[in-house]
Amino acid sequence: MREIVRTNDAVLISAIEALFTGAHIPYLVLDQNMSILEGSIGMLPRRILVEDDSERAARQLLTDAGLGKELRPQIP
Repeated sequence: MREIVRTNDAVLISAIEALFTGAHIPYLVLDQNMSILEGSIGMLPRRILVEDDSERAARQLLTDAGLGKELRPQIP
């Protein structure tokens, strides 16, 4: 799995989840439950990961949706 987005923005996470679900791109959102430890202040970023085989399609989808600036650098 590859991390493609890291953000504190809950709205952005929801938008990405909707895009990936609609495009049938498997993904995971990690650190969602960390708000319990941090006191719900939104300090710790959430990480969105996709399967290695889906990374290219996921990056293209986010770029096409105008969210390309949110992408983490691609690791070869």
